[in-house]
Amino acid sequence: MPFSSLTDPADLARAYAALEAVWSEVKSTIPEQEHDKERRRIAYLVAGFAPIALDEEDLKQNVLLHIREDALA
Repeated sequence: MPFSSLTDPADLARAYAALEAVWSEVKSTIPEQEHDKERRRIAYLVAGFAPIALDEEDLKQNVLLHIREDALA
């Protein structure tokens, strides 16, 4: 489970909100057959960046930046 390391309810809520925000931005660029796999990958990215994020928007931007950099590599 990607968010199992998050125990604070506020951190969990922020992570889920960031996941939804990132997913809504990238979903249309992902082939439908890869939606489940990519959403799971994004959830793990959100969980990984959550401890260093200042707020939900910062978390979302960090994940989006990572996704964009990964796509360029």
